[in-house]
Amino acid sequence: MENITIRPLNIDEVDALQHISRITFLETFADINTEENMQKYLEESFSVAQLSKELSNPLSPFYFAELNNEVIGYLKLNIGEAQKENAHENALEIERIYVLQDYHGKKVGQLLYNKAIEVAQQLEVAHVWLGVWEKNFRAMSFYKKNGFVAFDEHVFMLGDDRQIDIMMKKVLE
Repeated sequence: MENITIRPLNIDEVDALQHISRITFLETFADINTEENMQKYLEESFSVAQLSKELSNPLSPFYFAELNNEVIGYLKLNIGEAQKENAHENALEIERIYVLQDYHGKKVGQLLYNKAIEVAQQLEVAHVWLGVWEKNFRAMSFYKKNGFVAFDEHVFMLGDDRQIDIMMKKVLE
């Protein structure tokens, strides 16, 4: 797609981040989770307070994907101690890549992923890793296509539902 830009966020954009976070999470997972669990997760993970805290952490940069100044997706990275687990000094975690459903299949996710790899290369980390829900086949396929391999799994709580994330990593050369 033409005219898609990837740019860093600042703390003043927390409302826009909350908006895109909630919409994309609902679009991705609402069909296969209970409404109660979805609401609980949205309230806890995507509150203005929580997102402001995340945006304030210099080790957790966020990036927006924009088309004609409209936010259509976003990326969250974690570096060093900000990584959720396996906090290796020489690694970078991709915590979130989400794109509005209307833009799936239009390379927006690939552009956000490319930004993550660019940041990883600038930091000269040895590998990039992430966790992806075992039922999110589209995302797993995307990461496999980009050279990621499964190496472990962990529990992810969505409300009161205990879910399994497949942990994947890509060694950088």
